[in-house]
Amino acid sequence: MSSTGAHQDFLPLLGTDFIELYVGNAKQAAHYYKTAFGYQGLAYSGPETGDKEKVSYVLRQQKVTLVLTTALKPDSTIAKHVDLHGDGVKVIALTVSDARDAFEQTTKRGAKPYMQPVVTKDASGEIVMSGIQIYGDTVHLFVERRNYKGIFLPGFKSWESSYAPSEVGLKHIDHCVGNVGWNQMNTWVTFYEDVMGFKNILTFDDKQISTEYSALMSKVMSNGNGYVKFPINEPAEGKKKSQVEEYLDFYNGEGVQHIAIGTDNIIETVSQLKNRGVEFLSIPSAYYDELLNRIGPIDEDIAPLQKLGILVDRDDEGYLLQIFTKPVEDRPTLFYEIIQRKGAKSFGAGNFKALFEALEREQELRGNL
Repeated sequence: MSSTGAHQDFLPLLGTDFIELYVGNAKQAAHYYKTAFGYQGLAYSGPETGDKEKVSYVLRQQKVTLVLTTALKPDSTIAKHVDLHGDGVKVIALTVSDARDAFEQTTKRGAKPYMQPVVTKDASGEIVMSGIQIYGDTVHLFVERRNYKGIFLPGFKSWESSYAPSEVGLKHIDHCVGNVGWNQMNTWVTFYEDVMGFKNILTFDDKQISTEYSALMSKVMSNGNGYVKFPINEPAEGKKKSQVEEYLDFYNGEGVQHIAIGTDNIIETVSQLKNRGVEFLSIPSAYYDELLNRIGPIDEDIAPLQKLGILVDRDDEGYLLQIFTKPVEDRPTLFYEIIQRKGAKSFGAGNFKALFEALEREQELRGNL
């Protein structure tokens, strides 16, 4: 595989631009994300702006931008996506300095085109976008913003509402995790290496990520500057059905399992989220009995971590705190991770057993274990 310098050369990524979810009712979903997660209304597109096919609400909190899109006609690809998958992530958009070149570099390396480079303009300038397909029905869009000063994209207007619950401290996208099918993880690892110049920075096998009943395998892909990270999971053989298998069954294919969002104060953020009705996986109190012996000293008191169910793990560079919501829709598919990094660059391998046992308890309640 090529050197780090080459990784950074042909597809320089500036970060995650936005994540777009196709949902059954964008107006109601937007209300939920504002109320529960503290997102602020930013922009709107729909019939009033000339789009007769779909409606999109754009929400933002610090550097996290979500787009919630609903079809207006039953035969649209958006409606079919929601019918097949339920509410879920369609687009992981990445900011680039040259969307035409990003498209050329990735497609010539084998990516399947999703959107040829297209220029859209309004009074605030122009946006260039292109896109490629990745696992399942998910896509990456490349967004070039250097000649645009508008609120979001051409075709959107400012969305102002008197209803604006306060933010909860969500700062940025830390990583997005994809679930792929049996024996497909290495296929997509190779895709990210060859097509997008990513590196495999961490690997977890079924011995590390397993419980009494189920197992999975995971590899973490990162772009050259480390701004964009995509762990990829696949199921592994176990006595019972794993969380990845359950996802694949209910999502009807491969897709984004969870989005991890960074915060600078996880105790405060999670306290607010719980008060607003966000549900998290529950962790047995025994997890905290040996916590400090396992991970060493930390700045936080154990009591609030235990009360909230926040997990802690350490690597060579520091430690991290993390917690996982229950699925945010009725199908047991997409959920969110809240993460605070205190130097750690890893992904909480020491928490995998406790986390997956918590997930299995939820699976058992649903009758899907």
